[in-house]
Amino acid sequence: MIGVIGILVSLILLMILAYHNHCVIVIAPICALLAVAIDGELPLMATYTQIFLDSLGKFIIRYFPLFLLGAIFGKLMEETGSAATIAKWVVLQVGSSRAILALVMTCSILTYGGVSLFVVVFTVFPFAVELFRQADLPPRLIPGSITLGSFTYTMTALPGSVQIQNLIPMPFFKTTSFAAPVMGCLAAVVMFGLGMTWLSFRGRQAKRWGEGFAAGSHPDTIAIKPQATSIVNPSLLMALSPLVCLFLLNILCSQFVVPNWQADYLAEKRFGATDLKKVQGIWSTILAMLGAILFLMALNWKRRSEISEILTKGAHCALLPVFNAASEFGYGSTIAALGGFELVKKWMFGIVPSRPLISEAISVNILAGITGSASGGLSIALEALGQAYYERGLAMGVNPELMHRVASLSCGGLDSLPHNGAVITLLLICGRTHKESYWDIAVVSIFVPMIATTLVIALS
Repeated sequence: MIGVIGILVSLILLMILAYHNHCVIVIAPICALLAVAIDGELPLMATYTQIFLDSLGKFIIRYFPLFLLGAIFGKLMEETGSAATIAKWVVLQVGSSRAILALVMTCSILTYGGVSLFVVVFTVFPFAVELFRQADLPPRLIPGSITLGSFTYTMTALPGSVQIQNLIPMPFFKTTSFAAPVMGCLAAVVMFGLGMTWLSFRGRQAKRWGEGFAAGSHPDTIAIKPQATSIVNPSLLMALSPLVCLFLLNILCSQFVVPNWQADYLAEKRFGATDLKKVQGIWSTILAMLGAILFLMALNWKRRSEISEILTKGAHCALLPVFNAASEFGYGSTIAALGGFELVKKWMFGIVPSRPLISEAISVNILAGITGSASGGLSIALEALGQAYYERGLAMGVNPELMHRVASLSCGGLDSLPHNGAVITLLLICGRTHKESYWDIAVVSIFVPMIATTLVIALS
């Protein structure tokens, strides 16, 4: 029991410190080791170097190319004027009062098309700054708008999504990414509708308070700073073509090219003794991002003397976010290794045993909240309890596709607590603090998804 108390104390402390804008690279290992010390079963130094740092390194090895290429692509979109052109066109088409809707829809298209969530944040932020400047809306609403379009329904609800949160349940429930399409679409409509209702209200509220873009802009805190430039902005077709290129390349690579590669060599120890299915998502995104970057550079070849500087700026923008997210992953892995965590898992499996969907939803949400990661919490939950939930669901006549959809929906709830790596990375890129923008993030990515999940369970 003391181990469970240690986990709770550590988690609460981490959330409080993260909310008050303390560096997660520093506080994540401290809070993790505090839980280890209270638990009392694992040696501190061995846990730090062999579990925390090992997990941190694995995260960086797996995802650093996505952060790097995403930051470079976003910087190129900004510096070439493409983001400004798109923003002006969107505002012209939908009106300044619908800038939030335009940003949400842009994020949704990219993420449902298979672009990594982290990559989307880097890509759309320069676009979002221009869009909100044109609409004269405060920058503090940007993180919430990106969150709704990227971290909610396209991540967990829409059938066919290639985001990892929709793919993890497949082997456990013997399903495909299109599991429970009707319920998934219903959940997506609820998330989009309620999320847009909240963000639109917040936009109107800011207008009433006389709060515009300039009043809420703090250029010294923005990670990717929009810079004034004398260049002529490109045409709309030229500005949109890199996004279209990225979208098409991602579909091509993820659905047709990489899956058909002969990669038996991956089973060798020197390549990690893995298989193509485990790496094809990362490989596809890397190839798509690289292709889009080269395409964007070719379009702006006349500015080739500036390309080196832009690439350097983009690389610098990637470093702090990737270490923030990796530190959070290390924290979650450390907590999962504790003896107290086993008690938490056993307790969760015993919740409402006659209602497997309810039990599953609660378990996945709690683990995602503890680890601060949707994919991490979902993986841990299904590794420990997936087979048991599958068998229990079959015995009680629950369609495995519903088990899949509820599991995916549930990982996108409490995962967005203040210590979540994606949330911290998003705020860092947008140059906002938890105090400024977290409330909107919490509403659209915690409360709204939990309402949608509850509705799906009730109808099921």
